[in-house]
Amino acid sequence: MIHKLNITLIIIPFLFSSCGTGKLDVIANVDSSLKELSAVETIPNSNLLWSIEDSGNANKIYGLNTEGDIVKNISITNIKNRDWEDLTSDNQGNLYIGDFGNNSKKYKKYFIYKVSNLNTVDNETTAETIAFKLPDGMKLKNFEAFFLWEQNFYLFSKEEKKVTLIKVPNQVGKHTAELISTYNLKGKHSRITAADISEKGEKIILLNSDKAIVLDNFKSDNFFEGTINYLNFDHDSQKEGICFKNNTTVIITDEYNHLTGGNIYEFSLIPF
Repeated sequence: MIHKLNITLIIIPFLFSSCGTGKLDVIANVDSSLKELSAVETIPNSNLLWSIEDSGNANKIYGLNTEGDIVKNISITNIKNRDWEDLTSDNQGNLYIGDFGNNSKKYKKYFIYKVSNLNTVDNETTAETIAFKLPDGMKLKNFEAFFLWEQNFYLFSKEEKKVTLIKVPNQVGKHTAELISTYNLKGKHSRITAADISEKGEKIILLNSDKAIVLDNFKSDNFFEGTINYLNFDHDSQKEGICFKNNTTVIITDEYNHLTGGNIYEFSLIPF
């Protein structure tokens, strides 16, 4: 079971407007120094939204308040940001960084970094490494989305139309990923950029630039055998981060793009 913190987000209507953002409610603008946010996650006993930037940026974890300000700035001193793409967490307050972006298809090894007891860290810390390769015969892929469920990480590839789902054990060391399934998604835009699972493991959310894809009623970890619903945002931007606030609402972040993006949003899964 994955713990998700129920954060109360404060909307300041005279500063932020949802005008032009479709069904997304703008909660805050992110600190302007963070141009390429690639994830958002919560951990137990913290009121912060945790985030990272992707390839070419610092090997740092940022704790943001609900006004988008940087409250914590933590350096991970023993690893590098090759291409950090997503975050997940566990019930013990450990945060996991997915260093598995591979847009150029040149990396044969992928990494997940475990940052222990994040709430007790002030300015810098180290991480443990979970390394993995793809199963024999599988072509190299780019991954930007994962979550932790029942002691395994589940990763979703970022591909047009088709998505590949693999599994990696939550154990420090070296592993070979297990292929779970492939699935052809509907719609013009289908590249998955982030993922999360609800606290009780009953609902999965996949993120795309203009929609959320909800998976539920699955009976095994072949999640695509359950019910699949496509929820349009009526808004298109470079959305890179998603996590559950509660069972009916998710938090989303997107990257800055000139004068747009760089926001924290809420999106309601109701009336779905």
